[in-house]
Amino acid sequence: MHNGASAEKVEAVLGGYRKSPLFSPRERLALELAERMTYTGKRVTDGFFEQLKRHFTDEELVELAAIIALENFRSKFNPVFGIEANGFCPLPAVQAASSAATERFR
Repeated sequence: MHNGASAEKVEAVLGGYRKSPLFSPRERLALELAERMTYTGKRVTDGFFEQLKRHFTDEELVELAAIIALENFRSKFNPVFGIEANGFCPLPAVQAASSAATERFR
């Protein structure tokens, strides 16, 4: 990973970021926000939003939500047209998860 998270962090997200010592409390909150915005049945409650506000500025929260929403959009839009990652993330755990998700759309 040239300009992003380490390979260990990316794999830790897949294996359970909540208990991984690789993530700061702020990073854990950002990842939980992504989960709450992504999974049906999960919500950003008032209490959770208050936690976010203790760690992020308003501007950072807008940026985080926008990036998460964009990635959620891409994850729904791209498979319709067969757009794949083209080997962007070479980690085996990520490739396996991506392949499994892609197969559901075929």
